[in-house]
Amino acid sequence: MKKVGIISLVGGDSLIGREFSEIVSESRLPATIKLIGIDEEAATLTEVDGEPSVMTPMDEANLEGASLVVLAGAEANSRKALAINARQKAAPAVIDLTFAAEEEPNARLRAPAVEPYGYTVPSGAVHVVAHPAAIALALFHSRLTTRYKLRRWTVHIFEPASERGQQGLEELRQQTVSLLSFHPLQKKVFDAQLSFNMLARYGDEAPEALESIEVRIERHLATLLAGSGGGPIPSLRLIQAPVFHGYSFSVQAEFEEAPDTDSLAAAISSPEVDVRARDMEPPNNVGIARQGGIAVGSILQDRNNPNAFWFWVVADNLHLMAENAVAVARVLLKASVSGADK
Repeated sequence: MKKVGIISLVGGDSLIGREFSEIVSESRLPATIKLIGIDEEAATLTEVDGEPSVMTPMDEANLEGASLVVLAGAEANSRKALAINARQKAAPAVIDLTFAAEEEPNARLRAPAVEPYGYTVPSGAVHVVAHPAAIALALFHSRLTTRYKLRRWTVHIFEPASERGQQGLEELRQQTVSLLSFHPLQKKVFDAQLSFNMLARYGDEAPEALESIEVRIERHLATLLAGSGGGPIPSLRLIQAPVFHGYSFSVQAEFEEAPDTDSLAAAISSPEVDVRARDMEPPNNVGIARQGGIAVGSILQDRNNPNAFWFWVVADNLHLMAENAVAVARVLLKASVSGADK
């Protein structure tokens, strides 16, 4: 009989937690998911894949015995789960989707979509899944440089509200309804009007500054590029867009020599990169929903620089991050079952 691992999912009711659960179910990963909540006193009823499920309290007893712990809730709750997990004698491996463990000495940034073949990390490492925008750009860069030498590139990143979790989605929805009905706006997440608007920075009272997210994307991308052979770090600008889901990227890439547009499109295309031909509609964040990898279109030569090209790139932020987490989980679960057999 095939052994089945147990994944303790802390914050399974979050957007990224639900996405992770769905991909685990679809990928037939040999594991069952145990939902862990933040309440220490009582279990709560929730839903997974349309079916009722019980979310158990977050304590040592409910984290003990897991093959793998996945952190998908608020950062404070992830830190609490890390502390509980560290006290266990045989602590399971940890995948962090919240960046709570990013600064820990044993943290290792992970993105299997762009990692070189045979990539491994030390035993006992906390696997911090890279920011989805960094994964998307690293994947785009890896294909872009397969045939052509890149001189420099510039990226405008349009961030969806879902990167701020369910609270971000709800605030954007509430702001839209309130503007149309002439009511005051809710501003707890962005501390600014996002509905029918674009933001180069959040308000001063926002829980997290947009600039700090921009720095994280740049840091993660630099790490991923270094791990996959290097390359120039792009100039980045992060902009909060009034959309619910999906990243959009406007990329200008300058090459050492001017490539042919059709050859460039062919070089980028791969199973993970869906390239739209010139006679096709460019990809968009709505159309990429629930799809893996990235989509690229509207490839145009810069009118003022023949060595530079513009690209429009989109990715489902939640799906891209969750599918990379599941790829890490698959390897860790295999190691966990193999270790138990010895």
